[in-house]
Amino acid sequence: MESLIIWGAAIGAGILIILIYLRNTNTGYNEAGGAKKEAVRLGADRAIAQHPQIDALACIACGSCIAACPEGDVLGMVQGKATVINGLKCVGHGKCAEACPVGALTVGLGDISGRDDLPKMDIHHQTNLPGVFIAGELGGLALIRNAINQGSEIVDFIAAGQPLPKGDGVFDILIAGAGPAGMSAALKAREKGLSCLVIDQESTGGTILQYPRKKLVMTRPVEIPLFGTLTKPEYSKEELLDLWLNLEDKFRIEVRKKEKLTGLGKSGEAYEVTTDKGMYRAGNIILALGRRGSPRKLGVPGEDLSKVMYKLLDASLHQNEHVMVVGGGDSAIEAAIGLARQKGNHVTLSYRKDQFFRIKKMNQQRLDEQIQTDKIKVIYNSEPVLIGEDFVDLSMTGGTQRLPNNFVYVFAGGEPPFALLRSIGIQFN
Repeated sequence: MESLIIWGAAIGAGILIILIYLRNTNTGYNEAGGAKKEAVRLGADRAIAQHPQIDALACIACGSCIAACPEGDVLGMVQGKATVINGLKCVGHGKCAEACPVGALTVGLGDISGRDDLPKMDIHHQTNLPGVFIAGELGGLALIRNAINQGSEIVDFIAAGQPLPKGDGVFDILIAGAGPAGMSAALKAREKGLSCLVIDQESTGGTILQYPRKKLVMTRPVEIPLFGTLTKPEYSKEELLDLWLNLEDKFRIEVRKKEKLTGLGKSGEAYEVTTDKGMYRAGNIILALGRRGSPRKLGVPGEDLSKVMYKLLDASLHQNEHVMVVGGGDSAIEAAIGLARQKGNHVTLSYRKDQFFRIKKMNQQRLDEQIQTDKIKVIYNSEPVLIGEDFVDLSMTGGTQRLPNNFVYVFAGGEPPFALLRSIGIQFN
């Protein structure tokens, strides 16, 4: 009798555990399913760059990939399988793929046949023009780690290839762009004994220069030629810039700054590269230009005033001011949060749509905190139509409103250098 009671209690406890598990699981499935439907409605489920690609047959629904995702809301469990919920928010960390115990998930670009914003490249990052390569986010993959690896891989391929063109003033490699991809390629060229010139329309650092002061950048271990491995999980903007500048000086990397690429053509065995300051000849070209290009402007009266800017480098310079931030991406949100944390600022965030759907989960949480404490006022379905010396006229639901204003920061994306690439003969998908 006693053994029956024990067995009955054990079975009852087991059934209870199973019921609790099923309840929690179904709750998770329902929440993820609802999030998936909302993402589809907003168009946020469709990734525009790298994203998780899941083999549904191999997935065992363990949830490891979901727990590993640093963004927190890219993946979810729907109908017993891991599913991409907000593909647009994926930045390609790849930690989800590392966490999957059965290899059911990879991170990549997927089917790119329908994308006309990606240059055609082979597995060595070489374009349809022999000896012209693309490294970094211009090829579709974001993240500093990817850029560093690609720059290094391209030079390895060049060094292992055919004899390079020789002649007075002919570089083995010319690199356009002094960001992580370009500097990694330059360091690898130095390691391989190849002559190299780097040009950049701004300065060493590339896209990193656009980051706000003290912005933290997440990375994973990656090998930098002639330096070693970046091992910390996060680096500040200043740390990364100091790293590149020190390496540039230590290994005598020649970087022509404030010099913009304007054209490219073949001259005998070498390429002739034209810039806004001169002309160079090189056997191989690495385009590490980035995708942002020139900032996209609003095209409204008053935008030429000196108080209108397109990147925020130091939020602490603004105190006791009326500041408007225009845009709905992570850059706009981060700028608004940074400005709202300064003493006495009144920050207005203007976005032309009815809600944010491309921003990271952590940024959404921080923004909500600032909204709840009245540090940031968000005006959806709005856009500036006139910028004055001390005001901004904002078109919004119900009409136009004039707001007091000292500075305007515009984060409307950029005009990528696709026209330049097409003009020199590079083909796109």
